[in-house]
Amino acid sequence: MTDDTTARRRSPPRPNDFPHHVVQTIRYRDLDPQSHVNNAVFATFFEAGRVVLLRGPRHAMLVPGASWVQARLAIDFLGEMHWPADVTIGTRVARLGTSSLTFGQALFVDDRCTALADSTVVLIDGETRRPRPLPEDLAARLRAGGGAVPEVD
Repeated sequence: MTDDTTARRRSPPRPNDFPHHVVQTIRYRDLDPQSHVNNAVFATFFEAGRVVLLRGPRHAMLVPGASWVQARLAIDFLGEMHWPADVTIGTRVARLGTSSLTFGQALFVDDRCTALADSTVVLIDGETRRPRPLPEDLAARLRAGGGAVPEVD
């Protein structure tokens, strides 16, 4: 695994570096007084990229009796985004832990990378609210995906 600081100094990633994509439309209300997308909205876009994987039925990452909670979100802002435009959210699994996983994500407008994020989520037990190990079948699918979250039938 490379040091993220070093990796981020290299040329920015391209959309095809990420196996999962979600497209969102920038809304006029996303702008701040400087007429660019407010920094808080970047986090919302990153969330949209994660939720499709964590909660969507195509990827079967919901675990009965447990839920995913956000433990960490680190964003590097690389450029402005303006309205009107669409933003593509690229997402991949960057690291798999015992009870957590970290997504590597990027935002793109017209193939220009505007932000990078590392987002760690932890699987917690619904009753104890304590971390719970990932089910082995889910962990095996994630390991086999090589950065992608495989779809299920």
